[in-house]
Order: sequence, then C-alpha cells, then structure tokens
Amino acid sequence: MAMKVFFPTCCNTADSGVLIGHWVPEMRMAVVLGVVHFPFIPNQVKQHLTEMQSLTGVDLCVLGSWSNHSPGNKDLSRFLEDLSGVFPHNIWIQLSKEKGGKFFNCYLSGPGPEGNAADRLILIFYDQRKVMLSHWHSVKADSLQNCSHVEVDHNSTSEFAMMFATVAKSECLFVMDIYDQGPVKMTHWQSEGKEASIVVELAKMASAPVCTLLSKLLFLVSGTTRTFNLWPVNFFWRKLSTCGQLGYRLEHLQTVSSTKKASSPSEHMRKANIFVSFLIDVFLGLLLISWLYRENRIGQMADALVPAADHVAKELTELLEWLMGAPAGLKMNRALDQVLGRFFLYHIHLWISYIHLMSPFIEMILWYVGLLASLGLTVALSVISDIIALLTFHIYCFYVYGARLYCLMVHGLSSLWRLFRGKKWNVLRQRVDSCSYDLDQLFIGTLLFTILLFLLPTVALYYLVFTLLRLLVVVVQGLIRLLVDLINTFPVFSILLRVCRAYRLAAGVKFHVLSQESGRPLHLLMQINPLTFSHIVQTYRLPTYSCYPQDSWSALCRKLFVGELIYPWHHKNEKQE
Repeated sequence: MAMKVFFPTCCNTADSGVLIGHWVPEMRMAVVLGVVHFPFIPNQVKQHLTEMQSLTGVDLCVLGSWSNHSPGNKDLSRFLEDLSGVFPHNIWIQLSKEKGGKFFNCYLSGPGPEGNAADRLILIFYDQRKVMLSHWHSVKADSLQNCSHVEVDHNSTSEFAMMFATVAKSECLFVMDIYDQGPVKMTHWQSEGKEASIVVELAKMASAPVCTLLSKLLFLVSGTTRTFNLWPVNFFWRKLSTCGQLGYRLEHLQTVSSTKKASSPSEHMRKANIFVSFLIDVFLGLLLISWLYRENRIGQMADALVPAADHVAKELTELLEWLMGAPAGLKMNRALDQVLGRFFLYHIHLWISYIHLMSPFIEMILWYVGLLASLGLTVALSVISDIIALLTFHIYCFYVYGARLYCLMVHGLSSLWRLFRGKKWNVLRQRVDSCSYDLDQLFIGTLLFTILLFLLPTVALYYLVFTLLRLLVVVVQGLIRLLVDLINTFPVFSILLRVCRAYRLAAGVKFHVLSQESGRPLHLLMQINPLTFSHIVQTYRLPTYSCYPQDSWSALCRKLFVGELIYPWHHKNEKQE
C-alpha cells in the first residue's frame, strides 16, 4: 500500500525546518500543515504543539524534516536528518528540494523494508487556503474525477474527507504567522498576511449588539402575534397568504438574528442563504414600491378595478343566461334551470353592489396595502393572491353551492342504487350489508331515483362550469404561491458562492500528474471538484411553509367526479377542513 503525503503548495519556498501535521497510520497518510523553521528550541515546539492539540482536537506532531537547499543553508541536510532522534516518530519523512529544482525528493526512514521505497510514495500538493475554506460534502464516490492515467480507488473518499477535516480543524494553528512574536516561526497559508478586511472586522464587531437588539425586538413582536391564536383572528391568520408569509419571514429573522453560534458549516450556510434571500426579497419589494408610487399608478389601478369587476360580472351574467337557455343544444330541466340561474344572478348582483359600495375607498386601501411591499416582494405577491381570492369570492361561492348540490345528488343516487340491489350502508361497521325492503320503500326509492336522475344533468352542468372557473382561479393563485415559494427557498448565497468561489463547496477531488519517474515519488497536484448546481439546490434548499397538493392527481380527479370540495393547496401544518 502506497503512502500518501499531502504537502501544501504555500510551503514550497519555506526555509528549512521541520514538518508539522497529522499522521493517520491506519490509512498510511500524512497531512503536512506547516513548516517550523529555524531558530527554534525542540521543547518549545513540543509545548506549542501540545497547546494547539488541546485547542484543535487534532493529534499534531512533527512528521519529518524539510530541506530547501538555497544559498547559505546547504549544511543543514545532515542536521535535519538527525532531528528524528529529537522528535521520535515511527516513520520520519524527509522532504528536500534541490536548488532550482521543480520537484521534491521524498524519503522515509523508520522500521520495515518500506522505509526507503520511494516508488511507493505519493506526494500530493494541495492548496491549503482552498482546502481550509472549503466544506466537504459526502456525495457518491463517482464524483471523483481522475486526470491522466492515475487511478484512485473510490473507497479513498473517506481519506480525502479526513484530510479536509484535519485542515479545517487546525484553524488555530494558522493564526500565528512569521511576523508574530511567539515560541516558533511557522510557514503556512497565511504566512504572507492574514486574510482580513477592516470593513469585515468592523461588521463582525457590530453584528453582535445589532443581533442582540434585533432578537429582543423580534421576541416582543412574536409575543404580540400570540394573540392571533384567538378565534376568529386565527381563522383569518391561517387563511390569508399575507399573514402566513409574514410569520414565515419572522421565523427567518429570528434565525438570522440569533446570537447562538452556528454549530456546523451547513447551519452557517443556511443562515447565509436566509439572509441573502431576505435582502433580495426586500430589494425587489422596494423596486416594486418605487414603480407603484410613481406616476400615480395606484390611482390608475384603483380606477381600473371597478370597470374590470363590472366586465367580469357582465361575462358571468351572460354565461348564466346561456346556461338558463339551451346550452350547446342540451335539453335541461326548465324549472330547476331557472331557479339555479336566478339564484346565481342574485349573488352576482350582491357582489357587484358591494364592489361599487367600496369603490370610493379602494384607492386608499391600495395605497396603504402597497406599503407592505417594503417588507419584500413575497409579501406583495401574497397580498395580490389574497386580493384575487377576495375579488373572486363569488366564484368560490358558486363552486361550493354547485359542488354541494351535485355531491348530494350523487350520494343520493348511489344510496338508492344500493336499495334496488337489496343492499344498504352500515354506518357502524362502515361496510355494505344485505337488507330486505318492503314494497312501499321500493316505490318511494324508485320515485326519488327517477327524480334525481333526471335532475342530475342540469346540476352537473352548473357544477362543471363553476368548477372550471374555480380551477382557473386556483391555478393563478398556485402560480403566485410557487413564485413566492421559489423566492423563499432558493439558496441564492450558495449558488453565488458556487459561481464566484467554487472551491468552497467541495464534492470531490481530481489529480493532475506533475511527475512520474521510476525510483522517485509520484508527484500529484490535487484540485477540488465543486458541487454541481443541482446538488447545491438539493442540499441547501431552505424548508418551506408553502402550499402543496394534499392528494394525488387520481384522488383529486375522484373528488371532482363525486363532487367533494377540493383544496389543492394547503399549508404544511394545516389540515383539510
């Protein structure tokens, strides 16, 4: 089994010294984390590694020696080789770089015949900065892409995951650079200067008090929302999409403003996705407000609302008059047709009268409701969905009336059909049992069955027409809710991170062969394979409160056929009533 030595590319030009890192004997793998160069005292190096080990939880040790044969330190080779007695280790790694050489010489010293088998060594160069900042995702092993003719076993994915975890846990080790006053002088990925920004540091300092203040304010707001659990406020709170979206955004703000530190990179990524999604939502909402309140568009919408309602009422009236005649040449029951038509026409008259009564206040209502868009585009879309529901409430009433009447007739016909077959429905045992009927019962049943059968086509036609209208409204509301759900749950920050810094989301590694010569270690350059966009959406998609079909399509079709009321979209925690 070949031994793998992971060496950071940032240490290629480091002065001669000793290699510190983590040794995994069961996998025959050594991860070099830095180079401690002269001058140093061995006891101080051991003490420093012990302190770092207690902070990082990584078993740090001196892995071997590093020799950079630059002018002035050629005589250090033998001294570095003798350091294996000062820092005892089972296998001592000796890395050396000749002057002007491109590749390294790597030797192992220790017990066993494999000590000097250079052809069994694999020297893997890795970008320590990218590995440190990346988050390893456990995906299928076939995500490893191999370049050239080097083959890597798919079972070695756990080795790379451990290597990424080792570098990530050693963050405290990378705080000290060569310019700090400390017991040792190290070279690692931040040796040339810590990656920091004054703006970022100030933002970190200000985030703590801001999050504390915001969390207290949100606690007070959430306390006032508990009064919405009282009836009948809770009924409207559950039915209005705007209230649901406001509650959802309140939960998001509480999550983001929480002073509790994220316990894992996934939780940190979730908070970042929520924060960026909220910012984009508010930005789009402010753009909508700037468009609405410019050139008096609110007044134009209010002026167009009443004529639009009149036009819809006119179309519905013409539709009902068509149904009250001979629709498509069908012969309907004249008396029932007139009763149903006039009943629905009266409802249209009531509704349009209500719209005209509210017309002087519509502009003012729209003006104040439009300000809710400052809370986000999703809130504005939820308001539009609720306005559509209120403006089409008469269509919903028509659908409920028609569905209830049609369902009553269908259930009546099914019960009378069981009467003819000598059956009845046993309510206690929830099954169909045999039953004997006398002549009077059969006569009454036949009479009722005949009446319901001949009245069914008229009722079914009204039910079909109003069900189609209701489904049209439901489809429009469903599209709006799907758009709201997309804005709420889409992981924008993760997608932007994948585009700008793809190495932050690691799903595997690939290798480029740098050098392969007989009798010398195999030199490989490790590069990070980022997560695919589909995996990012699947992994970091935010949970949603939004609507989803309660039943399958076959169940929905069955309910439509028998006349049961359908509610295609419900909130996750809401039961169908």
